[in-house]
Amino acid sequence: MAKKPWGGRFSQPTDRLVEEFTESISFDRRLYRHDIEGSIAHCRVLAQAGVISARDEKKIVEGLKSVLADIEQGKFEFTADLEDIHMAVEKALTAKIGEAGERLHTGRSRNDQVALDLRLWLREETGNVIGLIGELKAALLKAATEGGDAVLPGYTHMQKAQPVLLAHYLLAFWEMLDRDEERFRDCLKRINVMPLGSAALAGTSLPLDRKVSAALLGFPAISRNSMDAVSDRDFAAEFSFAASLLMMHMSRLCEDMVIWSTGEFGFIEIADSFTTGSSIMPQKKNPDVAELIRGKTGRVYGNLVALLTTLKGLPMTYNRDLQEDKEPLFDTVDTAKACLAVLAGMMGNVRFNRVRMREEASKGFTTATDLAEYLVKKGVPFRKSHEIIGRLVAYCLEKNKELQGLSLEELKKFHPAFEKDALSVVDPGESVDSKQVMGGTARKQVSGVIRKIGGKKNR
Repeated sequence: MAKKPWGGRFSQPTDRLVEEFTESISFDRRLYRHDIEGSIAHCRVLAQAGVISARDEKKIVEGLKSVLADIEQGKFEFTADLEDIHMAVEKALTAKIGEAGERLHTGRSRNDQVALDLRLWLREETGNVIGLIGELKAALLKAATEGGDAVLPGYTHMQKAQPVLLAHYLLAFWEMLDRDEERFRDCLKRINVMPLGSAALAGTSLPLDRKVSAALLGFPAISRNSMDAVSDRDFAAEFSFAASLLMMHMSRLCEDMVIWSTGEFGFIEIADSFTTGSSIMPQKKNPDVAELIRGKTGRVYGNLVALLTTLKGLPMTYNRDLQEDKEPLFDTVDTAKACLAVLAGMMGNVRFNRVRMREEASKGFTTATDLAEYLVKKGVPFRKSHEIIGRLVAYCLEKNKELQGLSLEELKKFHPAFEKDALSVVDPGESVDSKQVMGGTARKQVSGVIRKIGGKKNR
């Protein structure tokens, strides 16, 4: 059993059960690059302050780079008795360079060290998530652009409501993802705050220049309170919340894709490369990618609740409970990235059945509101026109007709203000193009949005 760096006041070795129960090296090893990056910066600042010699600085930095190479080349053995990635790197460093390695932890605690590592790692991963959101947005924009004048029925309460452009539908999800991207960019401001120098909770009496550390590590801001800095995981919870909203938006899109791929709807066909089959039913083609994203959304929600629950009862400042922040956060990042990548791929491999969509947009009295608004333009109060068109729909149901099949004579039976031009109002394409209000589904409006967002440069 390895000697512990904190074992000076202990008269007994750590029980094996305790060692296995308390270790985090099995999952926090993924922080190794960030731990070494932070340690190199800390070493530089120690040397600048005269706490360690230039000779020791050189040995430590070279030693840390050697440890990094060992890990990346698969030569490093991670074992439970090393406790965590911080102790693992320090032990390996000391084994390589001797006493100089024991000087590295001067003026630093694992409390501010782990906070630093987590922020460095999450800063990088947030950038990766933002990039993947951009790829999914691009896939949706491409599909919207290619969708052109395709019309489908829009739904409320899962009932046919009004005709909309396919492009308008796809851009609705683009807007959701754009808000997600904004949230992650804003969250990045709170992640990008440097805690190093806070030590255990009170700071350090050594003359360490935290501004230098921040500059070396690329942090634009430095934590203002050492007690807060070592216990703060707000940034992790905020990221998890942003990820939960992102997953919810992807899940909603996937829900529609699952429904639309059914024989009952027939609006889309997902390419074979993004579907799976049945082990017993030879005819089946299942939208498993979309279903799994729906399922994984609940998993990300659970990670957020787990993290908030861990944080809610902690006394100041650092408590070992905070070790439980990493697994849910790591899983959330991994899950969100995987879902973004595969959904972007899937949406690039969806064929939209324009004919079927248009057929369904012509059914279910989807242009009834257009007829009501036609009467409004003729001076009929909306509540009265609503009632008139309601009776007209009841007439159609009785006669087994759609609005497009009515004659002018039939319309005039319900109100004399109907004229010949009312016959074109019930066409789904005309209905779509009449929605010229800003943000509406008219072709002109949607094309303008596509040009605007398509011309945006990456922020």
